[in-house]
Amino acid sequence: MIKKSEFAANVMLIFKFMNLHENYQKNIVPLLMKEFSLVNVMSVPKVMKVVINVGLKEAAHDKGVLEKVCEQMAVISGQKPKVTTAKLSIAGFKVREGDPVGVTVTLRGKRMYDFMTKLFSITLPRVRDFQGVSLTSFDKKGNYTMGLTEQTVFPEIDYSKVDRVRGLEISFVISGGDAKISQKLLALLGMPFEKANAS
Repeated sequence: MIKKSEFAANVMLIFKFMNLHENYQKNIVPLLMKEFSLVNVMSVPKVMKVVINVGLKEAAHDKGVLEKVCEQMAVISGQKPKVTTAKLSIAGFKVREGDPVGVTVTLRGKRMYDFMTKLFSITLPRVRDFQGVSLTSFDKKGNYTMGLTEQTVFPEIDYSKVDRVRGLEISFVISGGDAKISQKLLALLGMPFEKANAS
């Protein structure tokens, strides 16, 4: 159970980051334009969408698992998830084409910003021995993907109702195609990156 002091601190953090989109438009865009000498405001990178994925190889043989994870993902994201299915049959894994193999949610707009606010300010600090997220998880196009080993770090999840601890993958699709600017963007939005080792 969350202590009153912790709850109060979380509420303060929510208010602090409540207008994340407004902060991006008013403060972050000008900062990025100045630091990276961007002339056109349209060239400033922005988070286009956030995609949350959970792999469920056992879902093909247990519909109850699929229902539970869909419910958890809906609570975490605030949006109904989509079930992903196998495109090919894999005999070694006893998976047939069309079998459910995972759950995904794609967030845009307000729900995306609400999720980022919660993730950066409340969820990630709850991770055990958290030292910041990796600086090396950007792809060549500047998109960022991170993993969480358990869904229970989200405060909405009731641990007593969790049948099994499961990991999930979160991808931030960012326009601009530049990993360096994407990193700065996410940092300004509140992503708690690990401290770079001093050379």
